[in-house]
Amino acid sequence: MFFKNWLPVCLLATSSLAQPLPAYQPTAVKGDWLLAPVVQKAGVFQANQGRELVLANGLILRRFRVQPNLATIDYRNLTTNEQFIRSVKPEALVVLDGQKYRVGGLEGQTEHAYLKEEWVDGFTANPADFQYQGFRVSALKPAVTWQPRTWTMNPKQPAGQELSLTFVSKQPALQGVEVVVHYAQYDGIPTLCKWVTIANKTGRTLRINQVVSEVLATPEEESAVVGKPDQMKKPQRIYVENNFAFNNAMRYELSDQASHWKTDSLYTSQVNYNFETPCLLEVYPTAGVGIDLEPNQTYTSIRSYELLLDSYDRERNGLARRKFYRTIAPWTTQNPIFMHLVSTDPAVVRNVIDQCAETGYEMVILSFGSGLNMEDVSPENIRKFKELADYAHSKKILLGGYSLFSSRRIDDETDVIDPKTGLPDKGAFFGHAPCLASAWGLAYQDKLKKFITETGFDLLEHDGPYPGDVCASVKHPGHKGLHDSQWVQMEMQKGLYRFLNEKGVYINAPDWYFLDGTHKIALGYREVNFSLSRDQQKLLNRQNIYDGTWEKTPSMGWGFVPLTKYQGGGPEAVLEPLSEHLGDYEQLMMQYYGAGIQACYRGPRLYDTEATQQTVRRVIDWYKRYRLILNSDLIHLRRPDGRDWDGMLHVNPALPEKGLAMLYNPLKTSIRRTIKLPLYYTGLQETASIRVGEGKPQKYPLNRNYEVELTVELGPESYQWLVIEGP
Repeated sequence: MFFKNWLPVCLLATSSLAQPLPAYQPTAVKGDWLLAPVVQKAGVFQANQGRELVLANGLILRRFRVQPNLATIDYRNLTTNEQFIRSVKPEALVVLDGQKYRVGGLEGQTEHAYLKEEWVDGFTANPADFQYQGFRVSALKPAVTWQPRTWTMNPKQPAGQELSLTFVSKQPALQGVEVVVHYAQYDGIPTLCKWVTIANKTGRTLRINQVVSEVLATPEEESAVVGKPDQMKKPQRIYVENNFAFNNAMRYELSDQASHWKTDSLYTSQVNYNFETPCLLEVYPTAGVGIDLEPNQTYTSIRSYELLLDSYDRERNGLARRKFYRTIAPWTTQNPIFMHLVSTDPAVVRNVIDQCAETGYEMVILSFGSGLNMEDVSPENIRKFKELADYAHSKKILLGGYSLFSSRRIDDETDVIDPKTGLPDKGAFFGHAPCLASAWGLAYQDKLKKFITETGFDLLEHDGPYPGDVCASVKHPGHKGLHDSQWVQMEMQKGLYRFLNEKGVYINAPDWYFLDGTHKIALGYREVNFSLSRDQQKLLNRQNIYDGTWEKTPSMGWGFVPLTKYQGGGPEAVLEPLSEHLGDYEQLMMQYYGAGIQACYRGPRLYDTEATQQTVRRVIDWYKRYRLILNSDLIHLRRPDGRDWDGMLHVNPALPEKGLAMLYNPLKTSIRRTIKLPLYYTGLQETASIRVGEGKPQKYPLNRNYEVELTVELGPESYQWLVIEGP
């Protein structure tokens, strides 16, 4: 439904029926949104006798004044009543044909440290800005349409409301340019998503140089009389993530390429003498957009997601981010059990498929170094791998494989051109890399699509997806020059992942494309560490798990177990022959599966003897029995240090198993320890029933910190699990 010509109290629809929005009634969710489902739904309301729009879901609120132009005047966390607006800014900024324009916004605020309600009535509109025309309310549309073929913790797309705000300009040069600012609000989480679309109805080509899709003047996190922006804290209680992230860091904060915390020169009453407090958020691609929008085409900007936090506690904020991913990117909750095969010999592949079927594994990945070449789309190669995929499917096993893109050299015509030298030299992120918008790059994507579609492959492990390289070539058919090279390549990469999701293809990729369809990334590791001894690897892997799950859910990260030689190392580093290192093999599996994390078990087979087969099957059976709780949130108990016990605790108040703790003893002697388990996020209030392994449960009272205290015994270099249930 589209509304225009705002009238007091009642809004006129484009249909003949006058359809007013409901009046906003201030309501905040009671209880903890991380413990219990939120009943209140996201909705769009009117307020202040029809002069304001309100987007609210009981957890957060964003309120807009719509006269004389539209602007955000209120943005709050309703749980804490914390305000995130200190100054009115435009809804967006656009640079079109080299000219900068404001989209929405109001003028007249003189004090920018805070915003009083009584000031807003006196604010005015700048006629040079894009002016608010009307709005549309609709149900959320999926950001990624995906068809999961694997085990999935959350198979549901997010629910909520989308509010689309339309702006047009009165300037003659901009007649026919329509800017729409979109807000999506989700049911059950304190999150908004914001993006901008630009429709070109001018009849001519429109150059989009830059789009700033969010401009937010927030209160500062700290006051410093002197100090540069990079020396001061950015606001900590608003977490911003956008879908323009890359650089192989395997952490969002280091991959983000579009969230910019800037200074605000209008804020002249700030404590910093040089006005350099970082308190102005702008979201835009650093290298610009640079595309030519043809008539009747529509451009879509970066999507930025804003999660309002209610704590400074690292664990709680991590839990909030993990629920954010589970909700807005549910494809990341897919978590198939897989192994990495180092051969494409049909007999070896069929044997491993049989081993997977016999032990409960669900997927085989033809690993790097296996001989798989998805760029070979000859009938013979397609036929070979289709037969293997068909065989895997007959055994209810999924099959996929590895492809390398960016960290390779193709030729001078294909590789990215360094804008500084004009040559295809070592100016790329990985030194040399092809341009995805080159003739070779366009063909590369087409070949992957053809190979995967015609073979029926179920997974792409994509090494070196587009890492943000710019390209100064003017000969590549997919982009025009340096100005549009980054945006075009990024859109191509996202387009490939969306295409694969629609086909039900699972994607492992070592870069942060989660919001556009990738399912898993590495926990974070140093490859040469897998050439260290098995004893070192066991402890280092647990450290990687502990450190890599503060923000990522268990299903979002993968680890690595070298069954055969990898990155050097001797016999002390590998597990083959498996039957001779069965204790280490079991320990490594339990560490990963006990954290809910899949590891790449890379080698020629899963087992070599009957005893090995029984061990693998026993671990997988255990994992599948507790799969739901093991894929639930993790609470960090004690980081591995090799000196004493370490462990983690899964929690989920919605399950019969409210918690499952994994405890490890790295010492060569038995230990007896009294430990405290923090059970707040299990949802238990007074009493917990806890059993050691499959033993008999005992009841424990919770103290007022929602902890239980219990004594555990762990044998030398061993592990144990505790299951927590309700009273």
